[in-house]
Amino acid sequence: MTTMYAALLRGINVSGHNRVPMAELRTLLTELGHENVRTYLQSGNAVFSSSSDDEDALAAELQRSIEKRFGFAVPCLVRDGAYLASVADACPFPVGALQGRQLHVTYFDRPVDAARFTPVEAGAFLPEEFRLGNRALYLYAPDGLGRSRLAAALHRPALTKGLVATTRNWNTVGKLVEMTRD
Repeated sequence: MTTMYAALLRGINVSGHNRVPMAELRTLLTELGHENVRTYLQSGNAVFSSSSDDEDALAAELQRSIEKRFGFAVPCLVRDGAYLASVADACPFPVGALQGRQLHVTYFDRPVDAARFTPVEAGAFLPEEFRLGNRALYLYAPDGLGRSRLAAALHRPALTKGLVATTRNWNTVGKLVEMTRD
C-alpha cells in the first residue's frame, strides 16, 4: 500500500539562491524509488507516493540526496495527504472570506508549545493574528506576508531555534491537499 506525501523544501529558488530546478527534483524523487512524482510552483513543493510510513525518514533521505546532488543543505518536511487535509480543515480563520495571499500556514517538524511564542505581544500586531495548530502555525496577514510585521516577529531565530519550519500561502496549502488526495 502506498501513501501520497508532499515534500516541503525550505528556502530554495529564492533570489537566485539554493537553486533546485523542479525537473531535477522530480528526477531525484523518482530515483529514490517514489512514484506519481509531481511538483507545484518553483518554491519547493513536490508530491509523490511511497510505501514508507515514516515521514521523518523520507525527509532525511531527501535532504541527504539534495545536498549530495546540489551541494547545499535544504531543510525538508514530508507530510502525508491526510495530515495536510487535517491542517486545512482545522484553520481557525474564515478561509472563504479571505484571499490566498492573506492566510499562511507554517509547518513545523514537531509539535510546538504555545509558550515558545509568548514573547510575541499579539495585540501589538492587530489586525494581523496567529494561532497554533497541529505542528502548524496559522497566520492571518491582511496585507500579505511580505508586509507582515507579525510574520517577522514570529520567525525570529530566537523563537524558531531548533525547529525546521517552512511557510506556504493558503493557495498552495489547498493545492497540496488536492494533489495528495489518495
